Amino acid sequence: MSQPATAPAPAAVPAAPMPAAPPKAASGASNRPARLDAAGIAAAFAGLGSSPAGLASAQVKALQEKFGPNAIAAHEESRWRKLFGYFWGPIPWMIEAAALLSLVRLDWADFIVVMGLLLYNAVVGFWQDSKAASALAALKKGLALKARALRDGAWVTLDTAELVPGDVVSVSGGETLPADLLLTDGKYLSVDQAALTGESLPVSKAVGDSGYSGSIVRQGSMTGLVTATGNATFFGRTAKLVASAGAKSHAEKAVIQMGDFLIILSAALAVLLVVAQVHRDIVANGHWEWSHAGAIIQLVLVLLVASVPVATPAVMSVTMALGALALSKQQAIVSRLSAIEELAGVDVLCSDKTGTLTLNQLTLQPPIPWGAAAPDELILGAALASQKQSDDAIDKAVMAGLKDPKVLDQYHQVDFTPFDPVSKKTAAQVTGPDGRTVHYAKGAPQVIATLCGLSQDSAKDYFGAVDRLARDGTRALGVARSDDGATWTLLGLLPMLDPPRPDAAATIARAKQLGVTVKMVTGDDVAIGSEISRQLGLGDHLLVASEVFGEDSNPQHIAIDAARAVEVADGFGRVFPEHKFQIVKALQERGHIVAMTGDGVNDAPALKQADCGVAVSGATDAARSAAALILTAPGLSTIIAAIMEARAIFERITSYIYYRIAMTLNIMLVVVLTYLVYDFMPLTAIMIVVMALLDDIPIMTIAYDNVKVQDRPVRWDMHRIISFSTIMGIMALVQSFGIVMLGMFWMKSPELTAILPMDLPHVQTMLFLQLAAGGHLLFFVSRVQGTLFRPPYPSLPVLGAVIGTQIFAIFMCAYGWFMPALPWLLIGVVWAYCLAWTLVMDAVKLVYFHLVNGRDRQPSVIDASIGPAVPG
Repeated sequence: MSQPATAPAPAAVPAAPMPAAPPKAASGASNRPARLDAAGIAAAFAGLGSSPAGLASAQVKALQEKFGPNAIAAHEESRWRKLFGYFWGPIPWMIEAAALLSLVRLDWADFIVVMGLLLYNAVVGFWQDSKAASALAALKKGLALKARALRDGAWVTLDTAELVPGDVVSVSGGETLPADLLLTDGKYLSVDQAALTGESLPVSKAVGDSGYSGSIVRQGSMTGLVTATGNATFFGRTAKLVASAGAKSHAEKAVIQMGDFLIILSAALAVLLVVAQVHRDIVANGHWEWSHAGAIIQLVLVLLVASVPVATPAVMSVTMALGALALSKQQAIVSRLSAIEELAGVDVLCSDKTGTLTLNQLTLQPPIPWGAAAPDELILGAALASQKQSDDAIDKAVMAGLKDPKVLDQYHQVDFTPFDPVSKKTAAQVTGPDGRTVHYAKGAPQVIATLCGLSQDSAKDYFGAVDRLARDGTRALGVARSDDGATWTLLGLLPMLDPPRPDAAATIARAKQLGVTVKMVTGDDVAIGSEISRQLGLGDHLLVASEVFGEDSNPQHIAIDAARAVEVADGFGRVFPEHKFQIVKALQERGHIVAMTGDGVNDAPALKQADCGVAVSGATDAARSAAALILTAPGLSTIIAAIMEARAIFERITSYIYYRIAMTLNIMLVVVLTYLVYDFMPLTAIMIVVMALLDDIPIMTIAYDNVKVQDRPVRWDMHRIISFSTIMGIMALVQSFGIVMLGMFWMKSPELTAILPMDLPHVQTMLFLQLAAGGHLLFFVSRVQGTLFRPPYPSLPVLGAVIGTQIFAIFMCAYGWFMPALPWLLIGVVWAYCLAWTLVMDAVKLVYFHLVNGRDRQPSVIDASIGPAVPG
């Protein structure tokens, strides 16, 4: 009964020889390659050593060796070149200049340490970037596009990369042509090749026509001969590929801006330092030597290195990659890492009803026959307008409603037109047991009513029945029959019930807690959508999409009244694919960050337009290609989990920025202030470089940290970031300068020096230890808005890294590695001082956020590590 099995073919990825001449953009059919006749098709098969029965395994292996994989050969930077990149740029140049000056001055200790910093940054950055790239590549491998090919006389599903010229493949609606094809069998294809040729409308294809890799099949189903793959395809020869991985996310841009700000600030303070020193040497002392200049420049350069956020690339890449890995375990795969950050800001989620909010497991209710039709005839008509082996939920429900499925064996399906989101119906031409040809159609009630041309009275009764079903949350399927394919007779309505998913209501309630508004988007009637929406707690204010936007609306310019209506609506019914695009656009114009779900080929524009397009489980290749997030499990809960994970990642990156700016201000200002007040450098070059290393090691583990997920969408608030970081930086400066003042006071106090002698080198070591200990304690303070004594507590990797580096720093100070040794008594004094100041800084932080967030109770948050809500 059903047409030959065809299977999803997937999105453009190809590789090899022969195809027809390239098409010409939108000029008309005359510019397209000529259609081949039967002899031309036979010659094409012969030229590729193939036949309509496909290739044999032995042929495939030889052809794969000859033509390579069916994939566009992207320019891959060599690993050595990538590694070299870590030695080239403003930050490496500063480190290299410092190393060169150390070498010229034969200061071997400084040279070794500075070069160690340079190598450390390069190796760690290269390793982390490689790890992130490998993680993303592994995730994407699970999304490998598939094609259905005829191998060894049997249809098999394989990765598109395995296709070779000469393969026979099948393609159908919603798929992307996996290679350049010569169409050899089937009725027709409607193909959208706008991205390749500029033609604005889908092009109808027939036997003998060529299809181009990357084109999207809108309707139909055909078999074709692969004529070219990979770089030999029209797409491979002409497309200018833009790698999405090269685009920087808002988070990366923000961190880079922070880095630029810190470098400029550091440079300004360094200039002040140099001017002060030169003034003292020339004006105060009347003496100047070039050796003084070399020492000052070297210290300034190393000081700049310590202030630059050298860990930023590694922190960003590993945090995002681990987030993507966590999402993949929850059945959500990101197509690009920046999508994680976009999810964190989503405040409106437009969700499909069927399969996402409901189970998509339709059960047939008692049929409502029309006229003289019998209930069994109505169900049989709907079954004949279906494909027996279809996985579609409606088709499965119809087939399950047959009393005797074997009755279908008496009919032969001559032709079948599959469902598409525009026509909203399926149609079939069948030959019955008596040899007569009959046409059957099933689809949306309004479409079938138009097809049958119902009278006014009949239409009133018909739609009255549809409305009554809809008010109970039951969808209706119209069924019609025709003897000639022109005049149709209504057979009746098939009621179908698709109950809400058991977890949908709870998931929507959680979404509301997270500040995300969920709007239902359904092709069903408003009455059906309203009932399901009411059951799920979404509200029942659903609008008819076409009435909101009007027939002649411009999708690029949404009327203000329409945008406002979209914003306040609980959902939309009778939605066509173009309406999804307009809904997204309207919400964006109202200032919302929008996520939109979709599964069909016509959903691709809306998924692309949305801030975060979500391809639901079972989506077509075209939808998956346009989406930022691809679900491999049904339901809304995966999206909500993804939003929570995205917000957790956002919090980690934000806490890193708080810490990094505050520490930079602290280090730079305490060095400059101490020099100007006491006329001595409080830190040696080696101390600063070692401190940079000790800072970077624990920061690398921030990607594993436990965080509190905000109960509202999060966006970059640069004013808050700068203001809070500056306050923490100033507090840290007071803390650090206090230790310098304590050391200077100790030196001048006979009573104290009698207990324990003190000199300037000891003051330097004390400040080093204070910055190392106080810096990590500052990280603990800044990582949460609440007090640091309440959960979520630091994760074990973070805690372990900090404790390890602090033990190492203590031993460095105690045994005099790279610096004068410090007595254990002073080490204890410094640590007690830092712990006391931590309490002060935690209190200042609480006051700051209390003032910023107002006197209202702060919103609750959800602990990303354990799940339950805890007070913010």
